[in-house]
Amino acid sequence: MINSLSGFRVQGKVLWKVDCGKVDNSVKIINVVKHQRAREPGSELLDVASWPRLIVCALVLIFFGLERPGHGQSIAVDFSDQLQASVQPLIDAHEGQVAVAIKHFDSGTTYLYQAKRPMPTASLIKFPLMVATYQAVHEGRLKLERMITLHEEDKVGGSGILAPNFSEGTTLSLGDAIGLMIAHSDNTATNLVIDQVGLGTTTELMEKLGCSDTKLHSKVFRRDTSIAPERSRQFGLGSTSAADMLRLLELLHQDKLVSKTASRQMFERLLTCSDTTRLTRLLPEGTRVAHKTGSVSAVRTAAGLIESPTGSIAVCVLTRENEDRRWSSENAANLLCAHIGRAAYRCFNPEADGLSPVPPVVLSEGASGKLVEALQRTLNARLKPSPDIGVDGDFGPQTRRTVLQFQQASGLAATGRVDGATWKSLGPLETKAQPVPDPAVVNREILPRQPADPASGFPFVTCRAWAIADGKTGQLLWSKHPDQPLDMASTTKIMTALLVVRLAETDPGILNETITFSQRADDTTGSTAGLLAGETISVGELLYGLLLPSGNDASVALGEHFGPRVAGSHVEDADPLDLFIEAMNSHAQSLGLKATSFKNTHGITAAGHHASAYDLARLAWQAMRQPLFVRYVQTRQHGTTVIGPGGYRKNLLWKNTNRLLGTTGYDGIKTGTTNAAGSCLVSRSHRDGQALIAVVLGSSSSDARYVDTRNLYRWAWQELEGEKKMKGGEGKAEGGSSNPTGSLQSFRIE
Repeated sequence: MINSLSGFRVQGKVLWKVDCGKVDNSVKIINVVKHQRAREPGSELLDVASWPRLIVCALVLIFFGLERPGHGQSIAVDFSDQLQASVQPLIDAHEGQVAVAIKHFDSGTTYLYQAKRPMPTASLIKFPLMVATYQAVHEGRLKLERMITLHEEDKVGGSGILAPNFSEGTTLSLGDAIGLMIAHSDNTATNLVIDQVGLGTTTELMEKLGCSDTKLHSKVFRRDTSIAPERSRQFGLGSTSAADMLRLLELLHQDKLVSKTASRQMFERLLTCSDTTRLTRLLPEGTRVAHKTGSVSAVRTAAGLIESPTGSIAVCVLTRENEDRRWSSENAANLLCAHIGRAAYRCFNPEADGLSPVPPVVLSEGASGKLVEALQRTLNARLKPSPDIGVDGDFGPQTRRTVLQFQQASGLAATGRVDGATWKSLGPLETKAQPVPDPAVVNREILPRQPADPASGFPFVTCRAWAIADGKTGQLLWSKHPDQPLDMASTTKIMTALLVVRLAETDPGILNETITFSQRADDTTGSTAGLLAGETISVGELLYGLLLPSGNDASVALGEHFGPRVAGSHVEDADPLDLFIEAMNSHAQSLGLKATSFKNTHGITAAGHHASAYDLARLAWQAMRQPLFVRYVQTRQHGTTVIGPGGYRKNLLWKNTNRLLGTTGYDGIKTGTTNAAGSCLVSRSHRDGQALIAVVLGSSSSDARYVDTRNLYRWAWQELEGEKKMKGGEGKAEGGSSNPTGSLQSFRIE
């Protein structure tokens, strides 16, 4: 008979619960999923009008012998589509390799992405190490009460509290060492635990548990102890897969990891993990999460059990080769873990309160996946006329240009990145391809044509603005939009270097001054010279790191070092970097660069940071009058050695980002690239005793800036050659010192 019947709604689906009684007790509870909307959107319990239909479903299950779930089990509600829709865009937008595994145990819904791929663990391997230790305790080989003595040689750096706070001879129990290893990710405590259980024990146990990708390779910061040197080189401290982690978490959830008692003790230990930057970060306050994380250089990992109103959720996120390697809570991989944890929680708890707001996914050039496909379809639909960009799921230069076009048309900040404001303006995404019209309609359509290309005139280029100036006088010769203020990216560093070089021209000794890299310089994002906080280098060497690899960090270090000197005065409590930026703006004013404004030393996009093509041509002309500056910008590669804290030495190789230097006739000057600025290039070319300076801003791609520049130079040299012939071979007296074919204004395109 039917004892009771109820229904509740989860994620827009209705879960029916039928409590049935039978004489033989073979079926006690059957949960039937009915895919329909509740009649009253606000109600939790459904009315009896739907009961007859439900009873029929229950009877079908009972009498036709379908596999019956046991007491307390459910026929799975399939949330996989919702989960994929929430998680996949986060993965697609991340700059780095990602593997993910998620499982909601009560519904059985599982999401896997690259789950079988072996990945580095960093400190996440301490979870399997804890399991191996509890297994040894369970088998009687170890006791949690065993006392361990800390020796000076046991201490290692990195995370933890033992090494910096406790002296040699301190004793603690094995259980306490495990506690420090999990709660504080203590590296010294981890090595003490490894010494007790044995280095190879973890890998052996994981093999027995079916987690063959999970291996502990060595002690922490002791690569010399590695029992798997090749895997150590590939993965570092340890390796695992998202699938392996999911299996361990499921065994833990089922109280089957080692034993019921051990599982519960390990669960309680994982609840003490002090990391709040990842899985716990965006969940409702008070949510219990038994988890462990790991971090090293380009690796961030997290795995754990999230307790939620609808049941426990296992989440594992593994990342490697991340572009963002900052040691801060805002690290992109940390945020990815947090967003995925939140997305999983919300999928299975759609009515949950207290979830922290999550910033929208930001897409930029280099992203790929289904979300990019939807973006491309939506841009085609929203812009009139349609740009008809390819829907291939790759966010390339064409997609970025179209995003810029949409942002400009919508009155948004033109960044080329799809942020929250852009998503809002786009409206609902076009997730499906438009139906193909009838062939007769297609074949009748008359497509518009542009006017024929002129037989003469300026070359076709992709850049937003350009200028060509006389390399010997700085006079503007030809241009398009020469006075329009635009983002200039790393061409900013022409001014950064010029201020330092001007000081060095009068006092060469400053090139030998030593700079110690600050944490602020080390934390600067984008292109890098490769130095770390605390490492030292001379000013003369760091100028190569500024101008060849376009080190944003080098620009900050130089600004901090020279701020008071270039400012001409010391202001009490003033930030030396701010003083340097003020000096950049003062010098720009003294040179008459009316469209130029600096907000930083490197060119990372900032409101009010801009210059015009003509201003950059004049600035370049001034800089190239300094022989020391020319020496730097014409160098194709340079090696140097930096010295770190404690005296270690590190070799660095810097290659110039300016590809024109590989062709005879070019001797500088500076590249620049950001999403807002596009691809930029300031350069100088020589031919037959003459010199020209060319500036291109906003080219469509890195390759395009070189094509634009070379086409402009080729055209300009031909114009100058033609002018010589028109004048009977007299040429220009000073290598291009006068406007070759008429008034200056006639050669501006506005």
